Formats: sequence, C-alpha cells, structure tokens
Amino acid sequence: MQKPFLANSEIIIFITNIFNPMVESSRIKIYTFYYKCGSILKPDLIYQPIMAGNTLLSGNKTIPGDDTGENISVKNRYYCELTGIYWVWKNTSQEVIGACHYRRFFTAQPEPLLYKLKRILYYPLGLYKKRWGLIYTQKVNRFLPRILGREQLENILLKYDAVLPQARKLKYTVETHYRHYHNINDLKILEAVLEDLYPDYLDAYHLVLKGKRLYANNMFILKDINFQEFMNWWFNVLFEFERRIDLKSYNDYQKHILAFIAERLLNVWFKKKQLNCVELPVIYFKLFKFE
Repeated sequence: MQKPFLANSEIIIFITNIFNPMVESSRIKIYTFYYKCGSILKPDLIYQPIMAGNTLLSGNKTIPGDDTGENISVKNRYYCELTGIYWVWKNTSQEVIGACHYRRFFTAQPEPLLYKLKRILYYPLGLYKKRWGLIYTQKVNRFLPRILGREQLENILLKYDAVLPQARKLKYTVETHYRHYHNINDLKILEAVLEDLYPDYLDAYHLVLKGKRLYANNMFILKDINFQEFMNWWFNVLFEFERRIDLKSYNDYQKHILAFIAERLLNVWFKKKQLNCVELPVIYFKLFKFE
C-alpha cells in the first residue's frame, strides 16, 4: 500500500474562503497548478492554487479552475500546466507572477546538511546530474517553512529580473536528450515555426539544443513587463506548432507534447533575452496522495 503524501498530523487543507483570482489584484502572486482534487498546500498568502484542465474534471469545488474567462482549459491533456498559465495571463493582473506545481516549489534557503551528505550517494547511483537542483523529500512539515515566501522574493527581485529553477545537468545535449525521450521530428517542426515567426530567435534555439543544461517544469517568477512579453511570444509559437502537428498521433505520455515543447521554448526565450536571473533549488515532495 502506497504511503500517503501527507500524514494525518501533516495535512494542510484549504477548502473554504479561497478568493477568486479573477478579481484579485495583489502585487505578487505565485500560482500553483493542480490537475486533480485533493490536499492543497498553500505555504504563504502569495500562493494561489489553480486547477489546470478544470473543464475536463468534475467535482472540483475547492479551488478556482482555469475554465473561466478566456481560456484553453480543454487542451490540458496536451498543454498540462500551460492551460493554467494561459488562464493567469488572460484573466489576472499582478506586478509579479510566478508558476509552480502542486508538489514542486522554489526555495531560497540552504539545503539541510543531511540532504547535502545524502547527495554523495547520488554519484555511485548515477543520479547526481539528474537530481541537480532538486530537494526530494516526504517531510512536509519540515520543508513547508523552507518554501520561498513573500519577503524573500521581494528581496530577490531588488537584484534580479526573474527567478528560474536551477538548470538540470543533462548527460547529453538538450537535442540528444529530446531524441531519447520524444520524437526528434518535433524539434524540426519547432525550428521551422521559429524561422517563420521569430527568425531572430534561431541562434538562441541552436545554442539551447547544443547545451547540456535545461530549465525544467515550466517554472518561473517574472515581473509583469517581462511576463507579458514572454507569454505573447510563448503562446504564439506554441499555437503555431500545434497547428502544424497531428495531436492524435501522440499517445500516452507523449500526448503532453505542448508542455514538452514549452520547456524547450522557455529556455530559448531566456537565452535570447539574457535577463538578470537567479536560479533557485526546487523542493520536490516525492509522494502526493490525492483524496
């Protein structure tokens, strides 16, 4: 029997009195994207849970969904958290906007010594690069206070334009890595889209593909002026890419094709823009038991 993500004494559930982000205008908001109903982590008031793909679900009455206003919620099986991010872009307004996941959160605190020592074991197991920048844990109570909070973020943004997860260290180039897990023809189609829509991004695209570092999971925190520019570019490219492929040909895990392509595009945009970014580790809660 699988061990629950949260022990009874650790469960943190916010079921009632969750505001409507459609009318929320707080200066800073980090949106946490879910895909099923269940226990909700909300470590700080700047975090707002959103149900991505809500139009495909039934029974969600606990947190706002991405299926109101202007939205692409119905495309969630292909876009994953991107349907939530699109909804945030089109239906909310803040000075600082972030995106994270129901079990992946930024942290600005040093990794505990025990976990640093644990990383020594990653070398013989061949996991050192794969888990670079990730703090895997099941200890919710211990790590909840370590999740990035408002005061820490405000101080960071005095010095930096954006926050990104620590770039993963890949064994192969980004291009070879994609070939190993997906259909390499996707990248050829993406290159053609960039050549037609944004040819000035091709150099950045090729640099990303030849590199061995990758910002993963479509996580970021941006000031609004950069967020608006990124969203406009990101979704213009993604929608054109979608028009040029046959979604029905992607099955099982590969059906998340637009989310996979979005990850690579995020890297291209930041490579091109050369913003002053800080990379932060990500706390990854390994198990999550939906109720």
